Amino acid sequence: MYRLHCFSQSGNSFKVAFFLRALHQPWEAVFVDYLHGLTRDASWRDQVNEMGEAPVLEDGARRLTQSGAILSYLARKHGAFGGRDEDEQQEVLRWLLYDNHKFTSYFATYRFMKAFGATAPDPAIMAWLKTRVDTAFAIVEKHLATRPFIVGDAPTIADFSMSAYLLYPPEESGYEFAQSHPNIAAWLDRMRGVDGWAPPYEILPGERILPKW
Repeated sequence: MYRLHCFSQSGNSFKVAFFLRALHQPWEAVFVDYLHGLTRDASWRDQVNEMGEAPVLEDGARRLTQSGAILSYLARKHGAFGGRDEDEQQEVLRWLLYDNHKFTSYFATYRFMKAFGATAPDPAIMAWLKTRVDTAFAIVEKHLATRPFIVGDAPTIADFSMSAYLLYPPEESGYEFAQSHPNIAAWLDRMRGVDGWAPPYEILPGERILPKW
């Protein structure tokens, strides 16, 4: 059985949890108390992940970190959702890198500061981040105007990776995609139709925290 070190607010954890469910693979959640500083603890970093991040996936004696690397590993191991040929696999990798560098990166930071930050976010920083978020969203909105999924006509790990943070409650980010980005909203509905879907707060451990700001 896989063991996933994770917590409920983490969209990166949800990427892996949702994918494991879509693969119909049994897994056990190991709660990471991120919001109380566990990942900053030196012993946790020595024993679990030197990068100080969740998720961490244990597959027997193998321990994997970074959601994109974990998704790629699982897709290869189980022969599913990785792209049907070499061209699709290359496209999946391209979008995974874009997601980690820009699409999820800016949005996750924006959401965290708005919903969970210890202090009210600086309006200037939030405005800067929102510009970056909206630019990335516009690219994906246009991309999804002519296709049902990010790569090809079926979901791949690119879809699991890019959709995860967007599947959290809209009050955490302030984005109502049905109004602002209808193609993204339709794509998210298709991802909710994937066998194994469940909302993140139903499948990941840890107390739900209402948005602060």
